[in-house]
Amino acid sequence: MRLSGKVALVTGGASGIGRSTALTFAREGATVVVADLNLAGAEETVQRLDGKGSAEQLNVADEAAWIAAFDRVLVKYGRLDILVNCAGIGWAGNFEDMPIDAWNAMVAVNLTGVMIGCKHGVRAMRQAGNGGSIVNISSVGGLVGGDDIAGYCATKGGVTLLTKSVALHCARYQTGIRCNSIHPTYVDTEMLDPVAAAFPNRQVLLDGMASGIPMGRVAVPQDIADAILFLASEEASLVSGHSMVVDGAQLAGIPSRHTV
Repeated sequence: MRLSGKVALVTGGASGIGRSTALTFAREGATVVVADLNLAGAEETVQRLDGKGSAEQLNVADEAAWIAAFDRVLVKYGRLDILVNCAGIGWAGNFEDMPIDAWNAMVAVNLTGVMIGCKHGVRAMRQAGNGGSIVNISSVGGLVGGDDIAGYCATKGGVTLLTKSVALHCARYQTGIRCNSIHPTYVDTEMLDPVAAAFPNRQVLLDGMASGIPMGRVAVPQDIADAILFLASEEASLVSGHSMVVDGAQLAGIPSRHTV
């Protein structure tokens, strides 16, 4: 029960990493507000929490919606201890063909949405007066580039430095709030569905992705949820401004090709 008595808000909680995180937090004793644009999906996640939470329909690119959501959390639960900014979208393809609408959407959700969440999440935590932990989901693409995911990398790179800046802000004003980012490798979630449709079957796609990961497999949502749990817990009480990489050694260096 590492989060006993804590109240958490998790965006993107209708599926994938967000859903796994919400379930993990509830198992560890937290009350979880599951936020997503997909309200039905968020409510489905809540049904699995054994009464330890509620659902919020949230467009993370809408500042007024964020403010209203945090207000409801404080009225209903009296506190906010953990915020996980997990909602995200992507576009893959030739950089020269990237539609400006795809770029704008990624900036709005992946970067602006995280900024607004952090801004008002810090205020909500300070109002409650219990300190807190913010975990922003970036990507290995927030640390290195990718020729076919340039826009995604740009937004996730923004999340990387936004996280460090928020951490410093919170430390400067002695808020007791920590802010860290998680950088997953490829994760087998619903976000891969459009890509998988172009392959003979999903396993062919996953095997191809795994070939670029030294530890030999693509991540599953629980791999990332467990890392988020650590950063959200008091076990990470002095960890702030950190970029935690969960990538099976993908970014560690160049795998050898000259020895058996």
